[in-house]
Amino acid sequence: MSRVLPPEVRAVVFDFYGTLARMVEPLPPDHRAIFERRGLAAQGARWGDQWAVGPAEGEEHAVHSVGELTYHHWELERLRRRARSCGVPEGELDGLVGEIDRAMKAVRLELFDDVRPVLAELRDRGLRVGLCSNWFWNLEDCVEEVGLGPAVDFVVGSARAGARKPHPLIYRVLLERCALPPGEVLFVGDMWAPDVIGPLDAGMRSVHLCRPDPAVRGSEPPLPNGAVRIRGLRELLTDAPYGAATAPGGCG
Repeated sequence: MSRVLPPEVRAVVFDFYGTLARMVEPLPPDHRAIFERRGLAAQGARWGDQWAVGPAEGEEHAVHSVGELTYHHWELERLRRRARSCGVPEGELDGLVGEIDRAMKAVRLELFDDVRPVLAELRDRGLRVGLCSNWFWNLEDCVEEVGLGPAVDFVVGSARAGARKPHPLIYRVLLERCALPPGEVLFVGDMWAPDVIGPLDAGMRSVHLCRPDPAVRGSEPPLPNGAVRIRGLRELLTDAPYGAATAPGGCG
């Protein structure tokens, strides 16, 4: 029977937000308040969920990921098109979009309590430890800010890779950085399609993390072959077989 961390695994790759880190107060400014302060309350009501205005899961943007300036221009243009469709006047677009872009990235993060000891133990066991996340261009900076820089061997972010999980491109970039066959890589994350189905389709093993105190609430579908579900990162270090670490209740 397969184990949570099978002996053939030589690298463990983690998602970032929701898996290793979560947001803490002060939270980013609410987008609707930004609209209202600019006298655009009606347009703000049409703007929608502020957490859903960025690139979508699985979106490919390789042509825009050739450099930081090109990528940032693409981010701003996406927001500009959305704001225009909400009825924002042309003369208000640049100022509004710039403020929203800054607000989206004004996140304060902290690590979950189990992150440092588990990552340290994995490296002590001779495993490579990586990170792969859908994030802004500054993923490496955020990893350093939360103190994880020395704890990981490589970082792969969607902004630089050219696609967001679960697009196959980001997993190809990840496996190139690992320099290992897919079957020797274990992917750990809290989101179903990006962190379980996508890695499995790329040939990796997968661990679905369902914390009792999640940063993002998600679903808990039945596990496919090659996957395991855990409630905390310390379970990666146990000898429990696939499925044995699960418990009743939803993911989040």
